[in-house]
Amino acid sequence: MSAALPAKPALTKPAPWTFAAPWGARGYVSDLDGPVHWIEFGEEGAPGRDGTPIVFVHGLGGSHLNWCLIGPELAAGRRAVALDLHGFGLTPGTRATSTVQRNTTLLDRFVREVTGTPVILAGNSMGGLISIMQASAAPDTVRGLVLIDPALPPPRGLPDRQVGSQFLIYALPGIGELYLRSVQSRQPPQLAVQRVIELCFADPSRIDPAMFTASIALATERQSQGLRARNEAFLAASRSLMRVVGLRRRYYEMMASVRIPVLLVGGEADRLVPVASMRRAAARNPGWETVILPGVGHTPQLEVPDTVAGTVRDWLGRHFAPAAA
Repeated sequence: MSAALPAKPALTKPAPWTFAAPWGARGYVSDLDGPVHWIEFGEEGAPGRDGTPIVFVHGLGGSHLNWCLIGPELAAGRRAVALDLHGFGLTPGTRATSTVQRNTTLLDRFVREVTGTPVILAGNSMGGLISIMQASAAPDTVRGLVLIDPALPPPRGLPDRQVGSQFLIYALPGIGELYLRSVQSRQPPQLAVQRVIELCFADPSRIDPAMFTASIALATERQSQGLRARNEAFLAASRSLMRVVGLRRRYYEMMASVRIPVLLVGGEADRLVPVASMRRAAARNPGWETVILPGVGHTPQLEVPDTVAGTVRDWLGRHFAPAAA
């Protein structure tokens, strides 16, 4: 199905940043009631790209870079783009605009005005939650979902000690702000990136060296946004995320309302979204296709990109083969 709207809105211009250039991606900034940064993989104007576009949606603390190791391969036969949500990457955000609800609104406007609809959404962590919210609220805009370790209601029992204590601190008004200000004010970009990798990877040695370098460069650039603004956006996103996943029954009903092909990819060693949560979601939605990757953490698309790209490519080929094929 061809896009019903322009490929890019009138108020779109090339971005000044090139962090994703090593993977052949081009950056843009679109004015959607404020600047929104996004990248596109694949050769611009390449023939035969008439398949349903795929839009990548990053998780909490993530950015467009989260998709650079699989985006080029999945751009074959279709447009493939990744946006930065409000408050993350290179899209500015505030306490008011960075909640999962407001970022779902941003995603809705992005797919309607930038890519055209319908699209396939591929979301990791918080991005998976936002993708589910979009597919449930505006089913006409989404043809398929790829959920990579999406944020889900936690299982009963004790969570991972480090993860549980961090999110408890984030949830406490005043305490979360003080904690982030204290930690981030004395944490250089390289150390910040390394700690995220250690949290999200089952095996941190799997990090792609070029991705590590680009992530540090992006973290350095983000310092210009100001510590207070970054912290407010992060806490707004994390607190709103916890409220949504905490309403288990409502969230399960929202997932059940999605009537399109869904691929769920989970890392068995994920510390942030336990594999038990993913297996429960799969059991409650037997129409979903589920792949659990042993020995993999919270960001499989960065830790084992070849495996994830192959899995998604196979699923796309069975459900959304480009017309040219």
